[in-house]
Amino acid sequence: MRKSNRCVCALLTVCMVAITVPAAAADAPASKPDLSGVWEVTMGVRTRPGAGMPEQPSLTPEYAQKLAAFKATQAQGENQDTPQANCVPPGMPGIMNQPYPMELLFTPGKVTIVIEAYSQTRRIFTDGRKHPEDPDLTYNGHSIGHWDGDTLVVDSVGFTPDTALGPSQGYRHSDQMHIVERFRLSAPDTMEVVTTIDDPKALSKPFSGTKVLKRHQDWDIAEYICEQNNRNLSDDKGKAGIILTH
Repeated sequence: MRKSNRCVCALLTVCMVAITVPAAAADAPASKPDLSGVWEVTMGVRTRPGAGMPEQPSLTPEYAQKLAAFKATQAQGENQDTPQANCVPPGMPGIMNQPYPMELLFTPGKVTIVIEAYSQTRRIFTDGRKHPEDPDLTYNGHSIGHWDGDTLVVDSVGFTPDTALGPSQGYRHSDQMHIVERFRLSAPDTMEVVTTIDDPKALSKPFSGTKVLKRHQDWDIAEYICEQNNRNLSDDKGKAGIILTH
């Protein structure tokens, strides 16, 4: 009888291992395409929606007025520069369009994007969790992801409205901005990212853009300290300047 109990316990242990091990790795099975490595946005096609010129955001009346007011101040010599002149990162979606490389790291339950520009990091949870009901508003938002065939789908919410929607600082978004990114390989070292943005307060309809990234097998992410020897400045009215002394 004791021998039988030992056999049953052994079988239960084997079954538990068989169930839990695949579950821990379910978010990144070996059959999925390898998107890891250091990538660089291909210049010239960073925001194209397909063939032709990039699609422009279609603003609601409230946010169209904000854009008009921004352009009016520009005509008066203000808002000549962006907060990035003072080393403030652009946040989403602008941080993904920088002319600096980014590295995608895949670990169980998480994809991490390390962006050289402004030393930014995005964490995309792939462990099945949902967005928090009341997320803290941040520059890069709260991101969750899942695989749809050979495509990594990333859903992000919880953005501070202190950042720009693009294509200029005059295009603003609300705290309800929602971004969906679809990452897929179009060639062994070429990745296409289709980004769709909707915002019920700022946009009259969603808009999408596509960027192409090239993988560099021999690259690493460099240290980026914007404040070091930074001589650009932007005052509280957005007027551009330069620091001649330190």
